[in-house]
Formats: sequence, C-alpha cells, structure tokens
Amino acid sequence: MPSLKDLKTRIDSVKSTRKITQAMQMVAAAKLRRAEEAAGAARPYAERFNAVMAELASSVGDSDSAPKLLSGTGSDQVHLLVVMTAERGLCGGFNSSIVKLARAKAEELTAAGKTVKFLTVGKKGREQLKRDYEDAIVGHVDLTEVKRIGYADAQGVAEDVLSRFDAGDFDVATVFYSIFESVISQVPTATQIIPAKFESADDAEGASTVYDYEPDENEILADLLPRGVATQIFSGLLENGASEQGARMSAMDNATRNAGEMIDKLTIQFNRTRQAVITNELIEIISGAEAL
Repeated sequence: MPSLKDLKTRIDSVKSTRKITQAMQMVAAAKLRRAEEAAGAARPYAERFNAVMAELASSVGDSDSAPKLLSGTGSDQVHLLVVMTAERGLCGGFNSSIVKLARAKAEELTAAGKTVKFLTVGKKGREQLKRDYEDAIVGHVDLTEVKRIGYADAQGVAEDVLSRFDAGDFDVATVFYSIFESVISQVPTATQIIPAKFESADDAEGASTVYDYEPDENEILADLLPRGVATQIFSGLLENGASEQGARMSAMDNATRNAGEMIDKLTIQFNRTRQAVITNELIEIISGAEAL
C-alpha cells in the first residue's frame, strides 16, 4: 500500500501533467484555426486546377504524344509511396493511421510481385516505417524547422519526386496523407500523382463545355503537370497540418480528462489512507491508556 507521501507526490505529478495537456490543447486549438483556414482556402484552387487538368487530359487521351507524367512509363512494376506525416507526436492515432494505410498498400503491392519504395515526409512516419521497411526508404524530407507550410515546401518535395521519376527510379507514385473533416474526424487518403489521375468535374446540366487551347493541349500539359504534382502535394500537406492539430487537440482534451479522473481517484485514496493512519493512531492511544 503506498504511503501518504507517495500518494501526495503522485497527485502533484498528475496535476503538473494536466497543466501541460491543457496548455497543449489550447495551443493546438489556436494552430488548428489557422491550419483549417489555410486548407480551406487551398481547396477551391486545387479543385478547379484538377478540373482543368481533367479536361486537358481527356482531350489528349492515350495519344503517343501525351506527356510522360500523364501516360506513364508503360509499366507499373516499381511503386514510390510518398508518406506524409507529422514531425511531432502527441496527436492520437493521426500518424499511425496514415502509416497503416501506406503499409497496407505496400503489402498489397509486394504480394502482387511489385517493387515498393518509400519517400517519407515527416519524422514520425519515417520512425514507424523503419521497423519493417528500412531498406525500402529511399529518401526523407525534414520539415522540422518549417513553422508554416508554404508552396515552396511542397515544390521541394515535388522536385524530389519528379527528379526520381525522370531518372527512372519508379513507375507509379502515390501520396499518403489525411484529409481534415473535423476535430474528431481525419480520413487517411491515398492519391496517385504519377501517372497523373484527375477526376472529371461534375456538370450539373449534363453538358460538357468545349475549349480551344493555345498552344495545344500537349504543350500545356507538359508545363502544368509538374505544377499539378506540386499542387497535390501542397494540398496534402495543408490537409495534414489541419488534421494534425485537430487530432492533437482531441488527444490532449482526452488526456486532460483522464488526468482529472486520476487526480480524483488518487485524492480519494489519499484521504482514505490518511483516515486509516489517524484511526490506527487513535486506537494505539486508547489501547495504551487502557493498559495504564
């Protein structure tokens, strides 16, 4: 049975922990607001950009002159999985859910006889993947010093991916990140970026608009496809930023509640132990008096 001093020390320790989790929750709430605004502001651009690219890609089709980023290498033997996670922990299952999705994809590809390579963006994803796929990790992007994600950061990741594609290191690239829906809901997502895949925009009236492009579609695609890779990575990083803060806010709220419950239980135990000590002392005093 723990002594009164031990219980007092543990209560003080849990109270200190609760102060830290409360502070982290408040910081995450403030960062979440900015991250959510950034992700929300980027979505219309990304959606419109993808719609234009889908229109261009459909007009080009499978022609021999189509850019390599759209048509691919003609093979799907080597896959590059770009796993984007957070640089820090204490955000619940946010990092683990993304890595779990990437790991499931890697196992599926390996079972089909494909070669899998990893490019990690974020320290936490790299740490988890190193346990099973250390030899398959071909690169890592460290964003520890980045306070606020910008397009230049995404462009750096995109240039790394594109240079590897140009060198023939892989045939298909898929990016893994988490889409922010709410504080309690972040959806792990996989998006293929090379060869580029675009979903056609829904037309409410069921009629498609015909555009004339100058220069022709192939030249425009050759210029826009690398930018499209950077845009999709940037969108994923922004979604990740909002998802990370939402998950951390939720995790710290749960930790604060759990700490409060533990403090209540320890306080009850402390009071009972103290009462037992006092009762024993009274019994000893009374017994000694009766003996006299």
